[in-house]
Amino acid sequence: MSGLKFDKRELGNLEYSLNREMLATDRRGGYMSTTIVCCNTRKYHGLMVAPIDESDRTYVLLSSLDETIVQHDQSFNLALHRYDGVYEPRGHKYITDFEYTPTPTITYRVGGVILKKELLWIHKRTQLMIRYTLVDAHSEITLRLRPLLAFRDKHALSKANMEADGKAYPIPYGVKCRLYDGFPWLNMQLSKEDAEFIAAPDWYYNFEYQKELRRGYEGHEDLLTSGYFEFKIKKGESVIFSASTEPMESPEAIVEAYETSLARRTHKIDFLSCLEHSARQFVIRRGDRTEVVAGYPWFRPFMEDTFMALPGLTLAQGHKEDCIDALDTAVRDFETSGLLEGHWLPTAVDAPLWFFFTLQQLEAHISQKEIWAKYGNTMKAVLEAYRRGFSEGVYLHDNGLIWASAERPLTWMGTSVDGQPLTPRRGYPVELQALWYNAVSYTLAVAKKQGDKAFVAEWKDMPERTKDSFIKKFWLDEEGYLADYVNHDEVNKFIRCNMVVACGLDYRMLNDEQLVNTLQTVRQHLLTPRGLRTLSPRNMLYKSNYNEDQRSQDLASRNGSAWVWPLMFYVKACFDLGGASFAKEA
Repeated sequence: MSGLKFDKRELGNLEYSLNREMLATDRRGGYMSTTIVCCNTRKYHGLMVAPIDESDRTYVLLSSLDETIVQHDQSFNLALHRYDGVYEPRGHKYITDFEYTPTPTITYRVGGVILKKELLWIHKRTQLMIRYTLVDAHSEITLRLRPLLAFRDKHALSKANMEADGKAYPIPYGVKCRLYDGFPWLNMQLSKEDAEFIAAPDWYYNFEYQKELRRGYEGHEDLLTSGYFEFKIKKGESVIFSASTEPMESPEAIVEAYETSLARRTHKIDFLSCLEHSARQFVIRRGDRTEVVAGYPWFRPFMEDTFMALPGLTLAQGHKEDCIDALDTAVRDFETSGLLEGHWLPTAVDAPLWFFFTLQQLEAHISQKEIWAKYGNTMKAVLEAYRRGFSEGVYLHDNGLIWASAERPLTWMGTSVDGQPLTPRRGYPVELQALWYNAVSYTLAVAKKQGDKAFVAEWKDMPERTKDSFIKKFWLDEEGYLADYVNHDEVNKFIRCNMVVACGLDYRMLNDEQLVNTLQTVRQHLLTPRGLRTLSPRNMLYKSNYNEDQRSQDLASRNGSAWVWPLMFYVKACFDLGGASFAKEA
């Protein structure tokens, strides 16, 4: 049973199958991603995409692995690639089944031959394993496996060159390859002892990645093969291919590693189990660092995304250790980056204030006393940094509101198009003030309970000052909702999802009547089944389509596209008002 359903009749239809992608991660920042028919349509696709050093950069090492069935001197290539608008070979026509759980599994049928391929990314290692099982055949067959290598940054593309080392160096039960100095060796081995590797280095030219071309980017690549594996396989037999930055000691070790790892995999049998499985893949551990990847395949960890997502990714599944470890990593970054001295500010001005949001959720799992002992000094230091001000032009005004104005956009809506900020929002952004009020109020509440009288005496008047200024500047009495941002010359009345943050935090400045009116506006203009729109459809800047080219995506992303994260605050605010009666609608 599976939570994800695929129409098996449509697997051979490229319009269907090329728009369905799979992702598996190693929980260390590496991943495997391609379409369900193993045809790469993005430069970010690859069977082995992994970091090779301590930086955030990841690299495509193994782009794909082409399989060929040989029976009675006839060859049937199971691969699928696109070259300059032409698909060749067309191995997808042999696919009869695809299953996602417990690991991505593709079944091929060539005449009387049925071959099953199970792809498995190993957790906490840079290792891909693929198990081939000959389910049925009238006679023994030969299977060829040809690796296609890239060894390049995932944001770049590989081109044929004379510097690449196409040689395959023998190791026990396989070969190792390294196209360029500075990369780790890629050890490719088989669990079958009598398999042979035939060295035949060659460049394959002009692989075409449609998704990149549609986004307006370069989308053609050359890949290098060092040769191919060849071995006999009989009915009922399984052979495992391993690609790893660390060699395996023996065929038995390959089999054991595969079976042990597969046994640990959960079955994605319904929506919730799929959601939980997906959530776990965003938390990565490397050395002493635990971080949250902002998104696969192209994003790296960002502070704002980490704090916003951390409670849902970890605490919702009872993984408080992951949450605490990620918080500890962030605290070390606070201390070493210059943030606490005002010398550095993350991409989004509100990012450090989401730290308090995560701590509030953590209170359900550890005591408030523990939180204060562990994070109290950091909480106070972050607030002091805002009060002292940042070099970017971010500082606390006497009215208790945080001013944010700089050359670059400072909020999460800071996308640029044609070199210009799409939504600069200079001045007082609404969600920044809500997060500031929540952070100060929460820190005061904890400090008071934990007996920090000096901090309470110093900060006790701040929340009321912030609240009074906020209501005066942001509440639009005639319209019945909050301004999106305010500065010296402008009260921006655009109906955006940012105002909902001021509705759903634990400490909020709106009274019940204002809260109800704001939520009604959000419901009328922004609420969709997939999240909250970034802009009301009635606004002349609203973009109704999120097209495939990058410019259209950027224009729409902050001027119409629906985002999931603001929905959390809408739902929480509705629960705060309606209690259990809102459960069905939620």
